[in-house]
Amino acid sequence: MHTNYTTPQATTRAETDFVSDLDTPCLLLDVSKMNCNIIRLHSRLAAKTVAFRPHLKTAKSIEIARRMVTGAHGPATVSTLNEAEAFARAGITDITYAVGISPQKIVRVQALLRQGVNLTVLLDNVEQAEAVATASQQDVPIPALIELDCDGHRSGVHCDDHEQLLAIAHTLNASANLRGVLTHAGESYTATNRKALVAAAENERASAVRAAEILRHAGHGCPVVSIGSTPTALFAENYDGITEVRAGVFAFFDLVQAGLGVCSPQDIAVSVLATVIGHQHEKGWTIIDAGWAALSSDRGTESQSVDQGYGLVCDLEGNIMHGLFVANANQEHGIIARRADFQASIPDLPYGTKVRILPIHACATVEQHALYNVIGADKQKIAAKWTRLKGW
Repeated sequence: MHTNYTTPQATTRAETDFVSDLDTPCLLLDVSKMNCNIIRLHSRLAAKTVAFRPHLKTAKSIEIARRMVTGAHGPATVSTLNEAEAFARAGITDITYAVGISPQKIVRVQALLRQGVNLTVLLDNVEQAEAVATASQQDVPIPALIELDCDGHRSGVHCDDHEQLLAIAHTLNASANLRGVLTHAGESYTATNRKALVAAAENERASAVRAAEILRHAGHGCPVVSIGSTPTALFAENYDGITEVRAGVFAFFDLVQAGLGVCSPQDIAVSVLATVIGHQHEKGWTIIDAGWAALSSDRGTESQSVDQGYGLVCDLEGNIMHGLFVANANQEHGIIARRADFQASIPDLPYGTKVRILPIHACATVEQHALYNVIGADKQKIAAKWTRLKGW
C-alpha cells in the first residue's frame, strides 16, 4: 500500500507557531486523528479485498489526497474538473469525475485524456451519452460510467430501468467507452441505527449489481461496479459483485456522521478556531467571531435525535465543553448557548477566549476556508499550512 502517514511538512510558511496565536476564524486539522480515520477505512476494505477509490472532494488538498489514495497514482474520485486537473499535475492520474458531465466540460476532459490521465466521466441520460459519443468520434474516446439511482436520493438511472440503461449503453458503445456503473447511497445519511446502515449498504450493493447484470446480459461490458458513501463503506457486510468503494468525509468525520453512529465526536479531525467577542448575559449567550461564513450554514443534524445547531464547542485543546453548542449563526457571528436540558455547570468564556467548533458537515465547513492549519504531535503548535483547491 502506497499511502503515506508521515509527519506533515509545511507547504506554506506558518505565520505563527502556536494555535493560540492564530487570527480567527480559521480552520484547524488534527493530522493524527485524520490518519487514524484513514487507516480505519483502508484496513476495513483491505480485509474485505475490495478496491478503494477515495473521494477527494472534501479535503481538496494534495497533501491529504496522498494519504487517502492507496497507490502512487490513485485511484481517486473528484467532484470538479479543477480537482482532476490539480491532482493529475500532482501525479494522481487514475480519476473518476463523479458529477454528471455537462457539454462545456467535455473539451477539458479530452485535454486530460490526451495528457495520459485515466479519467472517467459520469452520466445518466441519453443526451449526455450522445454528447460524449459525438466528442469521442471527433477526438480521443471518453470513458464513462452510468450513474445509478439506488435510493431516490438525487440523480441517476433507476437500477431496474432496462430501457434507459441499454439506451445509454448503446449510444456510448458507438464511439465512447462504457466502463460500468456507479451509485451512491445518499439516503444512508437518514439511517437511525446500525441495522438501517447495514440495510442501506446492502441495497446499494444489490442495486449496482442488478444494473451491471442487465448490461452484461445485453452484451455490454461492465468491468466497473462502483458504490460508496462513508456510512455504507464503514457498515457494509457484503461486497459480492462490487469492484470498488468510494467515500470522502471519512478522513475528517463530522457531527452528522457522529449522529449516525459512524464515529464519535472525538474522532472529528477538523474544527474552526474562533474567539469570544462578547456576551448577551441576560440571554445566556456567548458571541464568537465565527458565523455561517466560517462554519457553513449546513444544519445536517437538525433531523437527527440531537440537533447540534451549527457545531459543538471545544476548548483550545479540542476537549468538548459539554452542554454548549453554537445555537445560531449570522454571517460573521456565532451564538454559543447552553442546552436547555443540561443541568451541570459550564465553564466561563471571557472576552478573548479562543474555542474550537466541531463541524456539522465537514465538506461544507472546510469549503469556507482557503487552507488547513495543521496540528501535529504537539497539539499547541502549527506543524504546517496546507492549501485547499478552490473553483470548478
